[in-house]
Amino acid sequence: MEPTPAPAEDTPTITRRAPTQQRSRERVERILEVASALIAATGSDAMRMSEVAENAGISIGSLYQYFPDKGAILRTLAERYNAQGRECIEAELADVRDLEGMRVAFGRLIDIYYGLFLAEPVIRDIWFGMQADKGLRDVELESGRLNGALLAAVLKRLRPDADEAELDRSAFLIMSLGESTMRLAISVERAEGDALVESYKHMVLREMEAG
Repeated sequence: MEPTPAPAEDTPTITRRAPTQQRSRERVERILEVASALIAATGSDAMRMSEVAENAGISIGSLYQYFPDKGAILRTLAERYNAQGRECIEAELADVRDLEGMRVAFGRLIDIYYGLFLAEPVIRDIWFGMQADKGLRDVELESGRLNGALLAAVLKRLRPDADEAELDRSAFLIMSLGESTMRLAISVERAEGDALVESYKHMVLREMEAG
């Protein structure tokens, strides 16, 4: 049985102790690298903190100094993937100047995201576990809001006469539905998943062009 760390009154969203020195930063990176490999091999449910510590070459006590529980590791990985996703969204939408450019760029983004989730078992595992973990649900909600804000900013530029609050809601919904669509698409047979993603793509492009 693994030792249980003392509960903290204020559970951090990422790590208990922020790595301020190079050695600490390298240790955190090693922990996340090991955790990703274990999740890819056997899934997050099977991953044990003692196993992470052993494979990372540190004591279980040292591991708990950075990550108080398995959920903290998963939230950190989720936040990193989400940050990478936002960078991708910003890059794809940066040069959009009209609705046709938006159609092309956003359609490409959907394809990129779908390919990423098909290829990355760690992302798939974390996404499937989100509904059972409040911390992960909060991460997903915040990601949807941030991604929605990126999309809304472009839509407001392209449709300056539209109601801004409505565009904010629509963009948030489009991004949140996109996450749900990807989760559904990778849960079914590939052909059906491909069709679902294409249907989502056509639906949201019609919505963005409707105004």
